[in-house]
Amino acid sequence: MTNYDSTVDDTFAEFLNFGAGVLSLVCLSCSVIWGLVAQDRILLDARGRILAQAVHRTTAVASIVFLLVHIGVKLALAHTTWVAVIVPFGLIASDNDEIMGRSFLVGLGTLASMLMIFVGVTGVLRNRFASPAPVAARWRAMHMLAYPAWCAALVHGLYAGRSAKPIFVVLYCLSLVFVAAALALRAARGRSSARWPTRSPASSGLAGARPAGTSRRAAPG
Repeated sequence: MTNYDSTVDDTFAEFLNFGAGVLSLVCLSCSVIWGLVAQDRILLDARGRILAQAVHRTTAVASIVFLLVHIGVKLALAHTTWVAVIVPFGLIASDNDEIMGRSFLVGLGTLASMLMIFVGVTGVLRNRFASPAPVAARWRAMHMLAYPAWCAALVHGLYAGRSAKPIFVVLYCLSLVFVAAALALRAARGRSSARWPTRSPASSGLAGARPAGTSRRAAPG
């Protein structure tokens, strides 16, 4: 192996060490944003919602792939342990002062990774939860675990490792803004639906309408 090959390998390893986690968080942020956008019925038509769903699912898969790479690299470089990977906040009981200082932040990353994988698996199995309505409601509740996963991953990404570069801080802040905007749009849609419910035939008086030419039968005398 030449010095050039060694330099390339070292550069690639350094990129995986610090970049895989960032890419996972960026893809997770995009997945959360597009998942919210896909539920909009004010600005998007059916085709737009289908496209948004496709982007949502693609970025979700990419976030889990980069997450697994991130975990594998950290284990290979001995930057973490299997206990930290499998047990959330498992390092809190460690006697190592250096580890203790970041155990909570690492635990947030472990918690986020488990929630991400769980949400991804339940997303793949969505058709099995399509009906009846109570089962579908449980699926939606499980899928909403993506929000705490994203929050935990965001805090972990900002503070668990080395200091984030300004560009990444800007990206994380933009992610917060976009998610807040998407949530506000969804809340506005919910209020609009509650204020202007769809009128049923019964409520509009059509249920009591009679065909033309018919008359009300007189009550028996």
